[in-house]
Amino acid sequence: MPFTVGLTGGIGSGKSAAAQVFEEFGVTVIDTDAIAHTLTAPGGAAIAPIRTAFGADYISAAGALERARMRELVFADAAQKRRLEIILHPLIRERANQLVAAAPGPYVILMVPLLIESGNYRARCQRILVVDCPEELQVARVTARSGIPAAQVRAIMANQATRAARLAAADDVIDNSGDLSQLRPQVETLHQRYLQHAAAGA
Repeated sequence: MPFTVGLTGGIGSGKSAAAQVFEEFGVTVIDTDAIAHTLTAPGGAAIAPIRTAFGADYISAAGALERARMRELVFADAAQKRRLEIILHPLIRERANQLVAAAPGPYVILMVPLLIESGNYRARCQRILVVDCPEELQVARVTARSGIPAAQVRAIMANQATRAARLAAADDVIDNSGDLSQLRPQVETLHQRYLQHAAAGA
């Protein structure tokens, strides 16, 4: 398995922007959210067990997960959220493992939004990289990007690890309080550092 950097951060912190810069440097980025979308698309491996567990009402006519309806259910009921995770998480981990193993290059970025909350992913990463910004900026970015009300964004944040917990778990931190011109040099510095770590095998 190649040297693996776990990339995480709260909603609106700029994980995707950081990942895109790593990709521009030729690094393979494996996004567990993208894997989840594939698994819950028409014909995805998670569709049949989700239909069995939750009923046909949670599957669209096209055969995909009804995301809005499922989000509403699991957001209101922790037990239902756990039921969905029991189906999805092993499938996501299995696919992520396959992609990491097949990734070219000296190291790989594994982007996991809930990495700090998940012991499984933390144990598989040699470095934890947290993309960080003030919480008010997170709220502002998500409301501007998605049109989600600020109160709902804060509710999502309340279900994630705290900013302090993420920073405490981090080996490396990107300060994404600014714009891309401030983000890029930080990624470039870390890229060089990770190349050195990978070459040293640590």
